[in-house]
Amino acid sequence: MLVARIAPHLWEEPPISGKNGTGAVFFSGCTLRCVYCQNGEISHHNKGREFTPQQLADSIRKLMDMGMESISFITATPYIPQIIETLNIYRPPVPIVWNTSGYEIVDSIRMLEGIVDVYLPDLKHHSEQMGRLCAKAPDYFRFASEAITEMVRQTGHPIYNEDGIMQRGTLIRHLILPGLTSESCALLDWIHEHLPDDIPVSLMHQYIPYNGVDIPGLDRRITKREYKRVREHMEYLGIPGFKQELLSASEGFVPVFCQDESYI
Repeated sequence: MLVARIAPHLWEEPPISGKNGTGAVFFSGCTLRCVYCQNGEISHHNKGREFTPQQLADSIRKLMDMGMESISFITATPYIPQIIETLNIYRPPVPIVWNTSGYEIVDSIRMLEGIVDVYLPDLKHHSEQMGRLCAKAPDYFRFASEAITEMVRQTGHPIYNEDGIMQRGTLIRHLILPGLTSESCALLDWIHEHLPDDIPVSLMHQYIPYNGVDIPGLDRRITKREYKRVREHMEYLGIPGFKQELLSASEGFVPVFCQDESYI
């Protein structure tokens, strides 16, 4: 496996990070090629260090010694067999989180049934045009909606412990893009119409035109008005979840990858 970072991460949603953080394992590679990706050096260019299942299991033990609330596997799809082997060596006594772009095939998600406790998928694009333009995947919504439906089937209604940490469930992330609030509202409509009404959504405000995005309209941050429109639509539909602070749209929240301090 190619791994770009193994370290505590405090910036995920409250049910994932809690007070102590999630033990985040960032894998190299991704199923998408998003033009605005903040982690392009690892998702597009596959920078990282090689880890065997035994080495990764040892690192997860170290994370648990640091009091992590959960263990998060981030963009791990290229390594599903190795991750299953890792968890056969050592399975930590906290929820296993599958943090994904959402662009998955259902057969891959079925391999994880009984292994993953919490799914944390993105739901990025609704139209073929935006999937093609932004992520090089015109079929993004078809695959992501099918994959998320399977995730919800596996995990059922969300379950939280006494500290508010999700023990089982699916939490959907959506990143609002500038000029595309209608796309955001269409995705929220799909969630409302097709998934149980207690599936939470994390509405993300953190878009920045990273790495010099030159697509007209995507070369700016979203406005307060745009965020307000999507937030109010989510509230109108009665979808539970989380809203980001405006200060989250900062390069300061991008982790350091592939350096000594990136690994415990």
